[in-house]
Amino acid sequence: MVDVIVKKTEKLSGEICAPPSKSYTQRMLIAASLSNGTSKVSNPLWSEDTRATLRAVIALGAVVKQEEHCWTITRENPLESAKEPVECGESGATLRFMIPIASLAPDPSLLVFDGSFKNRPIDSLLKSLNDLGAKAHIKKFSNKDAVLVEGGGILGGETTIPGDVSSQFISGLMFACPLAKVDTEITISTALESVDYVKMTLEVLSMHGIRVDVYDSFDRLVIPANQVYKPCDCKVPGDFSSAAFLLAAAAITNSNVKTNNLDIESPQGDKAILGILSHMGVEGKVCENNVEIFGTGDLQAVDINAKNIPDLVPVCAALACYAKGTTHISGAKRLKLKESDRLAALHAELSKMGAQITMEPDGLTIEGLSPLHATVIDPHNDHRIAMACAVAALRAEGQTTIQDAGCVRKSYPQFFTSLKSLGAEIVGGKFDR
Repeated sequence: MVDVIVKKTEKLSGEICAPPSKSYTQRMLIAASLSNGTSKVSNPLWSEDTRATLRAVIALGAVVKQEEHCWTITRENPLESAKEPVECGESGATLRFMIPIASLAPDPSLLVFDGSFKNRPIDSLLKSLNDLGAKAHIKKFSNKDAVLVEGGGILGGETTIPGDVSSQFISGLMFACPLAKVDTEITISTALESVDYVKMTLEVLSMHGIRVDVYDSFDRLVIPANQVYKPCDCKVPGDFSSAAFLLAAAAITNSNVKTNNLDIESPQGDKAILGILSHMGVEGKVCENNVEIFGTGDLQAVDINAKNIPDLVPVCAALACYAKGTTHISGAKRLKLKESDRLAALHAELSKMGAQITMEPDGLTIEGLSPLHATVIDPHNDHRIAMACAVAALRAEGQTTIQDAGCVRKSYPQFFTSLKSLGAEIVGGKFDR
């Protein structure tokens, strides 16, 4: 366990480069690993979750040359079954994407998860695979949750799956079903949440020549069978999910900070942070490849529907603590099924800092401008809780200790180093990628 101390910081300033997108890195790597030939993924994110995806695609037969700023992925042979258990770490995306893909291999593969299926459920995905002629079963391996995927291919056909548990179920099927034996039709039984992540998957699949037909605003997907993934060279864009913490840090400290490597044309849903900051009264400038936050004065409370932007809830909660008025965050019930119960974790840790925060069935209500003070933060082994509380601590009186701060390695290993480069007073926090 590594602790990091965050001291009250009067001002930040300077330029910073947003880290590469974790979501794009994982999707581009998987699509490349399914392509016959050689593909390159430049500017990949090195993090615990992307390393888990790397392990998985290599275990299923892809050859990956890993260099600092480029991964070269080659597939010369058909998809292989994993000879050894595949360690998915705590990456729910890796697990949910790779279960359908492992179903395409000829023999069984075992995928091991360091998290809990109680917190990161997969039952709906396994049921859909069963509908489509593939078999996978939950089991235990060395006291960890695991999935035994029988392999043998996916037949295809029709299935129904909920859209309000995890969009990763749909993305996982979208990766695998183009290689099914007959066409696949997926009916989404409840409104699809986090739809922009599915659009991201569609974009990456299109780069590799894969067709998925979308009907009725994502109520139904039809995936033609027997398609062929084509090699493609692509570059990972900057991550709005991670950059949101940098933008919020500038807003909370009334600072002037420019964040580079952000493409406003990207379909990333979490670029919604720009609109949220604007509605809170933050002044800034959005350019083709960067976002600049200016010193703004007082923040104003807002109402936020997080149905399609659940990963922004922690950073928005930190912002709300310093906003005049009452902020309501709704549409966030799925946050109970993340690395932690994020609603409960935010309520517990921000309350310890002095925030007036109430947990609702599907969100949070925060009365802003209560004086925040230093405390000891338990991030609940959740990278976004650690980063949100660190941002909130920048204006809290005293020095706040973030316990087990290394959990940021999951998505943004350089987070504390990035804040320090902008002038934040932080002790520790230099983590390997």
